[in-house]
Amino acid sequence: MNKWLKAVLFLAVAAFLTRLIPFSSWFRILDTMIHELGHAFVTLLMSGRVLSIELNPDHSGVTYSVLTAGWGPIIVSLAGYISASLFAILMFYLYAKKKQEQGLLLITGLALVMLIFFVRSGYGVWWLGIFIVINLIFYFLGVRIRNFYYLLLAFLCLEESVVGPLSLGMRALTAPGHAGDATNLANLTFLPAIVWALLFFLFALWCAKVALQFFWQKR
Repeated sequence: MNKWLKAVLFLAVAAFLTRLIPFSSWFRILDTMIHELGHAFVTLLMSGRVLSIELNPDHSGVTYSVLTAGWGPIIVSLAGYISASLFAILMFYLYAKKKQEQGLLLITGLALVMLIFFVRSGYGVWWLGIFIVINLIFYFLGVRIRNFYYLLLAFLCLEESVVGPLSLGMRALTAPGHAGDATNLANLTFLPAIVWALLFFLFALWCAKVALQFFWQKR
């Protein structure tokens, strides 16, 4: 079977199965957290200033920042979906290297950084606080349970990193003026929102294939 087709089918089955797990929707906000952190970190790298970040129960998020004109806004707009896709690769790489413990600590540390420096109020504060506590509980429950929990988070991130750009593409087709990062990039460049959404989706698919290769390698 073609590797691309195998990856897409496996991803579709995994997405269906994980949606049967209670509260899996709540944990999917992890992908939003990584997405918004990508915007925030790149803003800081571009000598900008991050004012605040919002995480919403519908899995959406917003990063409010101040950045000078030029290439900076384009790079920052690219960072969200790209960061989420690359992070999915990192999670499965750590899984393949049997470093789930370090991976869980990394996720928890990023949540703590976001809570301390970026998220000021609202739903995101509660989500991050509860998420950190749950991570610590699973961290101390033992290797088998911790590794299962880590793999669940990895698959949730992987699926959302692909579903996110796919949903973005649908919005870019039906309401191109309200397609988030794709709309921002369309306003900053000569390419329409649907093209940017497609590029995000193709990159996400490539990253998903690489991530699943690490998973199959471990198996």
